[in-house]
Amino acid sequence: MTRIAVVILNYNGQKLLQQFLPSVIQYSPEADIFVADNGSTDQSIQFLRANFSQVTILELGENSGFCGGYNKALRQIKADYYMLLNSDVEVTPHWLEPLISLLDTNPEIAVIQPKILSYRDKKLFEYAGAGGGFLDTLGYPFCRGRVFDHVEEDHGQYNDERQIFWATGACMMIRSEKFHQCGGFDEDLFAHMEEIDLCWKLNRSHSLVYYSGKSTVYHLGAGTLGYNNPRKTYLNFRNGLSLIFKHLDTRELMYKLPFRIVLDWLAAVFFLFKGEGENFKSVFRAHIHFLKQLDNLRRKRKVIRRQNPDYPRRNIHPGLIVFDYYLRKKKTFQFNNPR
Repeated sequence: MTRIAVVILNYNGQKLLQQFLPSVIQYSPEADIFVADNGSTDQSIQFLRANFSQVTILELGENSGFCGGYNKALRQIKADYYMLLNSDVEVTPHWLEPLISLLDTNPEIAVIQPKILSYRDKKLFEYAGAGGGFLDTLGYPFCRGRVFDHVEEDHGQYNDERQIFWATGACMMIRSEKFHQCGGFDEDLFAHMEEIDLCWKLNRSHSLVYYSGKSTVYHLGAGTLGYNNPRKTYLNFRNGLSLIFKHLDTRELMYKLPFRIVLDWLAAVFFLFKGEGENFKSVFRAHIHFLKQLDNLRRKRKVIRRQNPDYPRRNIHPGLIVFDYYLRKKKTFQFNNPR
């Protein structure tokens, strides 16, 4: 059994592995490195065998998405801590040390992420994760350092170590027993927002989700699907509704779910006005498929609420991030540290 396993999920990402894997190998001497291949049809596996003999390759055989791929891979890896790392992330010297230190010294912490900056412009925060993830009262996710399309420059304003609500799946370290106790990722989500669902379950179990600004990585972003890709739009809108259906209290759900649906329709119209017809259609496809899976979601909701009926709300923004951003023109958010 290894202590630290860095696990990179790959799907047709030979070029990304060639570009980013060397930094992971160079700056992760305390870890064993695994590449879990999700049924790639390019030369990824041959490339790894020829150039990175120190990396353990897990051939998963088919593309099961982010969720299924990681679930299959992590069932095969015995480690104390898993570091789930996207294939398009450049790491920095000693990046693992602050994360390991927090997990070692605080058994209440289940999962932790570093500061995520943009690989394209290294003075800016990156879209996925930034300075730690939060939710608003309707369950919309956002980050310190990134709200919708607005990203902040890094001036050290998020160099703290603090509790957050969710950690990004692009770079998250999690205790292996916590990952498996939660049942891993929900494979029905396939990809996108699966880490928020997992962190919501951890919050329900009163485990802590943490951020450390003492560790920094650089994320290229949209390595598999572009940010405006209709497939990504579909997954985000479908999975967003699935998450609040699974986790919100019944009283909340009665009025928040219809409100979310209306706001999604407004977003669809906005896509149409921007000339993004495929994204417009993706929103409505997402809603149709959400309705089709309601029976399955009801079963999951019952299990989640039976195991852990409530969760702390201290890292949930009490307002509406959409209104704050577009009407109040508020682009940045600070939270009092609850710990």
